[in-house]
Amino acid sequence: MAVQRGPVAQDFIIERVTDLFPCRVLWSEGRPCLEYDRQEELDRIEEYVKATFGVELLDVFFTTVESLPPEL
Repeated sequence: MAVQRGPVAQDFIIERVTDLFPCRVLWSEGRPCLEYDRQEELDRIEEYVKATFGVELLDVFFTTVESLPPEL
């Protein structure tokens, strides 16, 4: 995968991440927060964002949170 050259809009990165990975974006006070299911998924997302866009995950998302298990 080629590295993107030049600035990329935060919204575009968020859209690509949510299209490619099983995660969702929560919004807190207008800032995007990444919700993920497993640590392995988060690791893959971090690697993808860094390799593809040349930025750190936390430069795109305010924070990351692990999903809570569903209540029975």
